Amino acid sequence: MIKLDQRGRGKFKPAPDLAPEEIKKFLLEKIMQEKEVEAVIDLEGELHPQQDKFNVVSLFCGAGGLDLGFELAGLQATVGEKQGLDAFEHSKEEYNKIRSKSVFHTIFANDFFKEAIETYRLNVKDSTTVNVLPGDIRKVKQFPKADLVLGGFPCPGFSGAGPRLIDDERNFLYLQFIRCLTQSDPKIFVAENVKGMMTLGKGEVFKQIVEDFESVGYKVHYLKAPLNARDYGVPQLRERVFLVGVRNDIDFTYEFPFPTHGPGTEQPYETLESKIGDLRSEPGPYYEGSFSSIYMSRNRKKDWNEQSFTIQASGRQAPLHPGCPPMRFVEKDKFEFTAPIGEYRRLSVKEIKRIQTFPDWYEFYPQEAQLKNGQLDKIYKQIGNAVPVMLARAIALPIARYAKKYLEDKAESTASVPVVNSI
Repeated sequence: MIKLDQRGRGKFKPAPDLAPEEIKKFLLEKIMQEKEVEAVIDLEGELHPQQDKFNVVSLFCGAGGLDLGFELAGLQATVGEKQGLDAFEHSKEEYNKIRSKSVFHTIFANDFFKEAIETYRLNVKDSTTVNVLPGDIRKVKQFPKADLVLGGFPCPGFSGAGPRLIDDERNFLYLQFIRCLTQSDPKIFVAENVKGMMTLGKGEVFKQIVEDFESVGYKVHYLKAPLNARDYGVPQLRERVFLVGVRNDIDFTYEFPFPTHGPGTEQPYETLESKIGDLRSEPGPYYEGSFSSIYMSRNRKKDWNEQSFTIQASGRQAPLHPGCPPMRFVEKDKFEFTAPIGEYRRLSVKEIKRIQTFPDWYEFYPQEAQLKNGQLDKIYKQIGNAVPVMLARAIALPIARYAKKYLEDKAESTASVPVVNSI
């Protein structure tokens, strides 16, 4: 698809059947346009890097799912996986007692989504000195030095959930990630996106992105097929692509984690029953309203012993609760309910938060007691946009172990340097 300069649904039309060379030329033109944006915003407040930590810059941080998974992995690298996970699942108070022991320390985070930034602040305000800056990443003048840069750059232009636009301007925000790399000079970066990124523009978009990351001095590791979140303890069918870049002068080879759940592993898949079964009587608020023709174009219900469909960034498109009656296939792109509509409801905010493996203590903004659909939808959007915490943790663990060893070697090297008395 390409985007026309007009309003409404008619602004999209099928892209011409371009050859790969023509697509690449088109992409390079769009890249040059993105580089012309003028950066004018200086960072507000102080930055607090720590010499005994792997300092982190978080781009497109959203509500903080990727960050929280990395923080947990960094904590487990120091205190042990069981102790870290027990505190994480117990309460915010228990987690905060040991949270500062993580090998990762975030010094700067940025996102354009106002409510998501407020959520990020709510959950880090008592435990860290991170500088959180709302606003357009293209306007940030100078990114701080860091050891690790994280970010799930925006994906609507890649997603199969809507028009897949080669020329969607959001497809080129990854260049701001690369600009950050040139300024922050991290040892490692991790970028996350939807699986559609790999096939858009006959694969030329993905190849261009990898080439651009490599051009600034990084060996980029990725798998040829997306990772599925359910293989890592997330009760959800959610395929995502990760790019892990290691600076060319760093002696570390990243290896993607093997599945920890499902056939051939020691743990079964997490299911809707195991994750949200106890919320039957107190599910909390959920999005209410009619079910559109788009909603009814596919099956939206999974059973208790299965994993959820992908949690989308929309309350209106949230999957059905597993306790609802089934849906019935009618014809291509058309399903129907098998019981009165009053017997159907979407998953609640509390339920999708669990399905995305956020802990119960994680707070989302806004926090009003009586949330209406519009406010609820902003929370659904934050949760649906996030990287599942346990998937992020799995990706982070190899980096956390490397960071721990790097910091230990650094401390030992510093301690062994003789002090010269210059009297």
